[in-house]
Amino acid sequence: MFSHVFVSVGDFDRSLAFYRAVFDCIGIELRFCDRDRPWAGWHSSGNQRPYFVICRPYNGQPHAPGNGQMVAFMARTRESVHQAHQAALDNGGACEGRPALRPHYHEHYYGAYFRDPDGNKLCVACHTPPGQ
Repeated sequence: MFSHVFVSVGDFDRSLAFYRAVFDCIGIELRFCDRDRPWAGWHSSGNQRPYFVICRPYNGQPHAPGNGQMVAFMARTRESVHQAHQAALDNGGACEGRPALRPHYHEHYYGAYFRDPDGNKLCVACHTPPGQ
């Protein structure tokens, strides 16, 4: 069901130390860490999604509860990304990013972003090449 879950943080190094310690206890593996960006992501064994990611808020504003947090749901096809985005807009949602490739994440990342009627940020993403 989930592709990835982002949680915004204010002090990246402090949060990185905290999550590493907690996740080491329960067997969740660090998948990547880029202090320059800064962001880090973990996954269950076997490199399987969903990922759990910490980062600074994407909009560059200071961290606040809810700012920078997003729940992303996995889609099997790019067409289903379009359908979900449209359904969100048709049912009171607001567009935060039309369906499109976003190769700065990875070569086949195809996603759409929107907010629900209460303002919660959501994403639907397809990670496979077209036709698969």
